[in-house]
Amino acid sequence: MRFDPTTVGIVATLLPIAVFSVRREIRRRHAARSHWEHSRAQGLDEPPSLHPVIRADLCVGCTSCVVACPEGDILKIVNGRAMLVEPARCVGHGRCKEACPRDAIELVFGTARRGVQIPEVGGDYQTNVPGLYIAGELGGMGLIRNAVLQGMQAVDHLAQGLRSSPSSEIADVAIIGAGPAGLAAALACRKKSLSYLLFDQEGLGGSVLHYPRRKLVMTAPVELPIIGRMHFREISKEELLIFWTDVVRRAGLELRAPERVTGVQRAGTGFEIETDRGSYRAQRVVLAVGRRGTPRKLGVPGEDGSNVAYRMLEPERWAGARTLVVGGGNSALEVAVALAEAEATVTLSYRGAAFNRVAPANLARLEKARGPRLEVVLESQVRQIEPDHVQLQTPAGMRKLEIEQVFVLAGGEPPTEFLTRIGVVMQWDHGQKPNASSGSPA
Repeated sequence: MRFDPTTVGIVATLLPIAVFSVRREIRRRHAARSHWEHSRAQGLDEPPSLHPVIRADLCVGCTSCVVACPEGDILKIVNGRAMLVEPARCVGHGRCKEACPRDAIELVFGTARRGVQIPEVGGDYQTNVPGLYIAGELGGMGLIRNAVLQGMQAVDHLAQGLRSSPSSEIADVAIIGAGPAGLAAALACRKKSLSYLLFDQEGLGGSVLHYPRRKLVMTAPVELPIIGRMHFREISKEELLIFWTDVVRRAGLELRAPERVTGVQRAGTGFEIETDRGSYRAQRVVLAVGRRGTPRKLGVPGEDGSNVAYRMLEPERWAGARTLVVGGGNSALEVAVALAEAEATVTLSYRGAAFNRVAPANLARLEKARGPRLEVVLESQVRQIEPDHVQLQTPAGMRKLEIEQVFVLAGGEPPTEFLTRIGVVMQWDHGQKPNASSGSPA
């Protein structure tokens, strides 16, 4: 058999390329599978809320979703199909769904193994309690653009049936939460000349306050009442807080913070709102609080002291100080490293034997920062907090730590009990498709 020299030359040229491509694909698949197995072993295989589910019968492995995901290394191709390999880091922005040419991706809440409890709301964002509306992260969609739209739309709906307030002491709308949804609702009230009360238990920004410094926040352009178009798609936490502060100033919004709402109950045709500072009346209520709820406390003596905080915004302020960080999640590790980098002396206390539910990048940063300025004490618990020291129970016995400031980053208590007390019906979602009231992902 004679072979054409040209054909032989082409085969000789292409064969190494084909072999290289096949080997690269095998390595890529192996890496993706290993990534998934590592996430599962580290307890990072459950998404926190909204996340994509990929239909294997429709996915063709084109990588469009992988490229579109701005979080990086969350979606990968495994066995020729897209797969969520690090679910715990997914924020549900929906870019993957938009990019899929085969419509093979649905965004859902919860999983078959672990459901997510969210309040039932209608298409107008009203709960089963007439006059009580929910917008933003609490309803399951925490993205800034969606939260802003929901805050505005909730006010649009409630304004339709609102009558003139019978008294100057009764506000038209009480807005609980000063994150994107709450601020958008307040702006909508100002535009419609509705009287409002805007509360937040911490301050301006909502859940963004708890993001690590310099974290990039994903959003999309949206039109704000009074202010105009919000153009950016990516912005740092600090820049976003500056932007919201300017919005409050330009619109003349009045924010009652820190003021924690402790109860909401029906009062005639409206509501009575109880806070840690007083009581108020309003015809309608918009709940725009985050799913994190109230910071989880340790339940130890001295925790209410002035040397205990539940978030940390300016690590440079604590340069040279002796600090204790309590917690084992991403926020605790990020704060501990930031304090150490700001030349504070840090002890990181965690009750577990290992950091099982943190991002690998945060764990790597922690290991790199460990040294004279950063000590990690596992299987430890705070027993008592004094103005100048902390009693810490460790496997080796009780330790007395000379501490100037304690940062408790042990997560938050979801507002489920608060909502149930108000009378809001809650539902469990186990990987279900979001309903129409949830809005479309940005």
